[in-house]
Parts: sequence; C-alpha cells; structure tokens
Amino acid sequence: MKTITSRDNPLFKQLKSLAGSSQARRKAGQTLLDGVHLCQVYLQQRGAPLLCIVSAGAAEHPEVAPIVAQIAPAQCISLPDALYDALSPVVNGVGLLFVIDLPHNTPPARLQRSAVLLDQLQDPGNLGSILRSAAAAGISEVYCSPGTVYAWSPKVLRAGMGAHFVLDIFENVDLAAQIGGAAVPVLATSSHADKRIYDLDLRLPVAWLMGHEGQGVSAPLLALATQQVAIPHLGQMESLNVAACAAVCFFEQLRQASGPADRTAA
Repeated sequence: MKTITSRDNPLFKQLKSLAGSSQARRKAGQTLLDGVHLCQVYLQQRGAPLLCIVSAGAAEHPEVAPIVAQIAPAQCISLPDALYDALSPVVNGVGLLFVIDLPHNTPPARLQRSAVLLDQLQDPGNLGSILRSAAAAGISEVYCSPGTVYAWSPKVLRAGMGAHFVLDIFENVDLAAQIGGAAVPVLATSSHADKRIYDLDLRLPVAWLMGHEGQGVSAPLLALATQQVAIPHLGQMESLNVAACAAVCFFEQLRQASGPADRTAA
C-alpha cells in the first residue's frame, strides 16, 4: 500500500479538491464514499473502487482491515491521520474512504416502471432519505429536475446509506417531458389535494412526483400530473416533511402490491 505524507502531493491535492468541491466532483466524474457502511455496500453492489484511502490509525481496525483486504494493494493509499482528517468531513469517523466513478445514466425514452420524480428538492438529507426509502420499497428509478440538490454529494450519500448503488438516478431531467410521455400514472403529492393516497389503487406501477420543501411541486408540473394526492394527517401542521411524505407513499404502494397478509401463518 502506498503512503502519502505530504500535503503537496499531487494525488492528495486532487483528493482534497474532490472532498471539498461539487464542481470538482462533476468535472472529474468521481466522488468520495466515507465510512465503513457505504464502502461495504459499494463493494457488494459494484465491486472494487478506483482508490481506497485509509488513515494510519484505522489500518488495523477490525471493520476496516477486511474491506482493505478485498482490494488490490495498488488501489490502496495510506494517509497520516492529520491528512486523512483534511479529506473527511465526518467527525470521529472510522478512517476509510473510497474514490468511485460516477455512473453515466441515460433516462429511458418513456416512464414504464414505478419511479420518483423530484422537482427542485433542496435539502441533501431529504434527498438521501427519499433514495433510501425508494430502494427499500422496491422503486428503482429516480428522476431529478435541474435545481435539485446534487445526488452524489457526500451529504446525500451519507443520508442514502448505500441506496445509490441499487438505484438508477437521473439528474437534470426535463420532468415535463417525462410526465408527458409516461406510460404509468403520475401522482403528484399536494397538501391541498382532495384525493387521499389510501383511496387509490396502487397495485400497478406509478410515478410519484414530489417537490420543493417550501413551495411543493411547481404549478406547470402539477397540471401535467395524472392525479394530485394528499396524505391525511391530524394536528395543526399544514403538511409533512417531503421525505416523510415519500416514505408513506412508497410503503403504501408496497403494502398494496404485496397483497393481503397471510393470516394462516403461525
């Protein structure tokens, strides 16, 4: 395993740029995965990374060492703890980073499967949570409009907990064009809708359209949706957080698609 000890090392400078700049990540077509869980999931789902970066203090860590052992030594780099800490935004992290290539996904010509359409979503935590819920509910396609937070930023990756690697994520998508040509119903969530999600038949594929945390789905996209739907709730709150809303919708769809519970089981 190669060891880098100088901040002036060209590779370290490149890694520092990837760690600190969304523009640099987009330009390089690469991003960083931080921590044992993300790196484990990536190995399981996608294979070896471009680079594995280990802090000196974590080299013998019982969770880190087995991961490093699966990667060719030529793809591994050791950093003194001080240099590693300059790359990782995670306080008291374990000391493991992967550098990976970003996927280059092209949206299908027509929406034909259950999907999530995100209009101007801003918060990294919300996006990561929605990706995680989508993956857990068996929804495999996510379409992000221009202006939606970058799906491959470190904050979104941490919130997604590995969901990125089992999803097809499409960014900078013309959502109006996708909705207009969709072969499945497009359901737009709105706190002002009269129809409840529990009143709908969700046993077949649908596309869920969700919007900005404050303004919701834009009016032009709402007008294109097949149906506007609401989640009933009690109390004085006007609406749910978009990530909570997404989870309720996805798992109501999963519940219906799974059919009635088997009451004969012990």
